[in-house]
Amino acid sequence: MKSSPDPHLWAVILAGGIGSRFWPASTPSRPKQLLPLASELPLITETVQRIEPLIPIEQIRILTGAELAGPIASAVPELRDENFLLEPRAAGTAPILAWAALEIGKIDPDAVMVSLHADHVIHPRELFRERIALAASVAVRNERLVTLGAVPDRPETGFGYIRPGEPLPPVSDHEPSEGFTVDRFVEKPDSETACEYLRQGNYLWNTGIFIWRVRDLITQFERHTPEIAELFPSLREGNVQEFFRRVPVLSIDNGLLERSDRVAVVPADFRWDDIGSWDALFRTRLPDAAGNVSVGDVHLLDTQNTAVYSDSGPVVAFGVQDLVVVRTAGVTFVMPRQLSAELKRLHEYLPERLRKLE
Repeated sequence: MKSSPDPHLWAVILAGGIGSRFWPASTPSRPKQLLPLASELPLITETVQRIEPLIPIEQIRILTGAELAGPIASAVPELRDENFLLEPRAAGTAPILAWAALEIGKIDPDAVMVSLHADHVIHPRELFRERIALAASVAVRNERLVTLGAVPDRPETGFGYIRPGEPLPPVSDHEPSEGFTVDRFVEKPDSETACEYLRQGNYLWNTGIFIWRVRDLITQFERHTPEIAELFPSLREGNVQEFFRRVPVLSIDNGLLERSDRVAVVPADFRWDDIGSWDALFRTRLPDAAGNVSVGDVHLLDTQNTAVYSDSGPVVAFGVQDLVVVRTAGVTFVMPRQLSAELKRLHEYLPERLRKLE
């Protein structure tokens, strides 16, 4: 399937949050989506470049807070004011995706919306776009809310999982089925369960990449998520502030996808990863012969399996192993690599002057 532009394809990119698991480099004014964590470009720039050959820039919407609109526009200069939907209050993914669907539907009632995150690493881009185009066909043909499921290559406890169910009708009478019903969503499993899922081979990682017609999404909200749908009149009247003042904090997974019987999954045949913590750098950047990864002015000797990030002067490491070292904004941070996933706990412990670095 060719990933040629489709006039009814729209993309929304979730680009809010501060990324506390990337402290101290990630701050409220420069969160992780603005950092060069997977390449020399900020994550948000890569996300736009990855989808833009399939979806024109004027049909891309950045979902974020007002305080980040300026920095994101600087990272992606082709963006204009109309490319942004700025949430007055962070209320989770369900409310802002509902708002985005209603706004896009006003412009294009036949729109198919692709929901992306600004902190994913995906290769190769061509396969990604082909899979998005295929998933859009599955969504339209079957009137389903489609999620892409990545094939696990390790027992990962930091991701949610999906167990596919029955195959859906193929998008073409001459092609095999590529989509499946969703038999089960699974929250982040423990290590033993994740190993069993990998051994069974019948579970997929929930990438959080979604594709649906906007009218199908709105219908499903109205059927299964009354706590959001009952506030749709405010959005339809243009009263966005009122909607976000009253709407509950709710994720799209818990608020809709786990409640609906119209969800499908399409397996992804590209390499996908979620930049969730500093430990992800070992997967997204090419390590040296000793297993080290580095960003910035970094010098290592007799050092193994260590990640060093610096945007604030040189860092030298000698004779250490299994560490994460970060130098930025006048702060030097060192931790054992195995504690990467727990950094949010440290962030909550720190005094405000350190949590809100500029």
